[in-house]
Amino acid sequence: MSEEIVISLPKGKFKALKGRDIEELIRENLPKAEETLKAEREEHLREKIKKLEEKLSEIEGQLDELREFYEKAKADKEKFLTVRNELREENERLRRELEEKKVHKT
Repeated sequence: MSEEIVISLPKGKFKALKGRDIEELIRENLPKAEETLKAEREEHLREKIKKLEEKLSEIEGQLDELREFYEKAKADKEKFLTVRNELREENERLRRELEEKKVHKT
């Protein structure tokens, strides 16, 4: 299976190339084309790295917010449990007092 490359040129460019050794011209310009492609690839990768670093920074910021939220929620839970226990103890005390009053009335 042979691969085919099709190159489209404007008429003026075609006339300028007519009669020249195209293979030699390609060989001469191939290193420049490779260098250009390499530079474009490096630039593309630099841009991609920059975007990824920005995204990483954003994610790290969100992670910090989540950590703060988690710590606050943990502290709130501890306060809630403390208040719940205090209310439970107070409720038990009030029930005992109510029972004692009922017993004394009868």
